[in-house]
Formats: sequence, C-alpha cells, structure tokens
Amino acid sequence: MGGKHGKYVYVKRDDGWYVKVRVFKSRAEDEPERYLVVGPKVREPPFTFEVIDEGELPEEAREKVRAL
Repeated sequence: MGGKHGKYVYVKRDDGWYVKVRVFKSRAEDEPERYLVVGPKVREPPFTFEVIDEGELPEEAREKVRAL
C-alpha cells in the first residue's frame, strides 16, 4: 500500500477516471464524512496507492467523487 500510512486511496469512477480521496480511519465505514476528496481526477493512479471501486463508498461520498 502506498501513500502515507494508508491515509489516501484512489477511487475508480465508472467513467474510467481516478480521484484521490483522504480516508479518516476513526470514523465508521458507512459515514460519508469518512471520505474527503482531495485530488483532481487522473487517468492513471500511482501504482503504490490502493485503488477502491466507487461502489464501495456511501452514496453521499460517491456524489462528491463524481462532481470532479
């Protein structure tokens, strides 16, 4: 896993782009506030970062990822 201690992951959107997201480990898995979009959308994420699918996020967090 890359990034700083797993604080950041890339989320794969349905349209093929990736977005960098900050993950707060102290919050519950189903809370939308657990995920904070911090980066621009990119075509290829760094190979050292964990990549998660957009479907794994709560609905409110998915909307934030799609807004970019």
